[in-house]
Amino acid sequence: MIEVRNLTKIFTTSSQEILALDEVSLHVEKGEVFGIIGLSGAGKSTLIRCINMLEKPTSGSVVIDGVDITTLESSELRSARQKIGMIFQQFNLLSSRTVYDNVMFPLEIAGFPKKEATQRVEELLELVGLEDRSDSYPAQLSGGQKQRVGIARALANKPKLLLSDEATSALDPQTTRSILGLLKDINHRLGLTIMLITHDMNVIKQTCDRVAVIDDSQIVEVGKVVNIFSKPQTDTSRSFIGTVVNNDVPEQMLQGRAALETGHDSLLIRVSFIGESAGKPLISSMIKKFDVDANILYGNIDYIKETPFGYLALELTGLPNHINEGLAYLKGQGLEVEVIRGV
Repeated sequence: MIEVRNLTKIFTTSSQEILALDEVSLHVEKGEVFGIIGLSGAGKSTLIRCINMLEKPTSGSVVIDGVDITTLESSELRSARQKIGMIFQQFNLLSSRTVYDNVMFPLEIAGFPKKEATQRVEELLELVGLEDRSDSYPAQLSGGQKQRVGIARALANKPKLLLSDEATSALDPQTTRSILGLLKDINHRLGLTIMLITHDMNVIKQTCDRVAVIDDSQIVEVGKVVNIFSKPQTDTSRSFIGTVVNNDVPEQMLQGRAALETGHDSLLIRVSFIGESAGKPLISSMIKKFDVDANILYGNIDYIKETPFGYLALELTGLPNHINEGLAYLKGQGLEVEVIRGV
């Protein structure tokens, strides 16, 4: 659906050149929810603005549904943009227009027949749950309601691609969950490709199929969200994941361990569970099979969309060969096992 190839953007001021994007390449599948996460100034907002050509790239190309939009003339680009919806952080609603008229606005610009446009607006207001607020003005709406109007407006021209620029960062956590739920529903019901940018890993965890991590103008990691959470390859990714999942074992939990009382060998490990393995009794099976005791020191279970994942910190005690057999068993079951400390 989207192919970004070697995209570079340089902003030129009177005193310097600022490299905002450095040879960025991405591929987004049709119908997926794709996230771009990065800190402020990393280049994520510039990237999404280059994708819809609100910013003209210095070099590189952006191919959407087979069309390289970086090569289009002005009139062709205006036509192509009608199939790219955009949701903004600050809503960008017209204060003098009602909810109904805000959603109608892009249809008026596109020259839709009145009857068809009216039907389309009514469908969209029902989709976003605002059919009872059609005569309200933006000043009479909550932040979440304003963003729902923004989403309806972005969908007016039946776009193939929906871009979300920090659409939930101005909202409280409960409203954020509601808006993300709406975007997931739109993705499932309409089969719409959605690309969203954010600095919040919770947004990625709740919504996205795949994610690209951007740092200092470059894409440093791309992958399925479950894979990024379970096996992050960069410090930037690990830092973002740490804001959502705390897998550090509290120091006080490491004191007074069983090995000191039994005289057996001891190994402290951290086990990562993803998907089906999170629901299997693998630890208890290991204990029975290999005569190893397991003391649970710390744990956490969560979900990435509908996929369960979690961490357990365990102290294994027993004979050395039994412990090694137990570790091999856990790894053989597809679990990620990290040795924290051995005795």
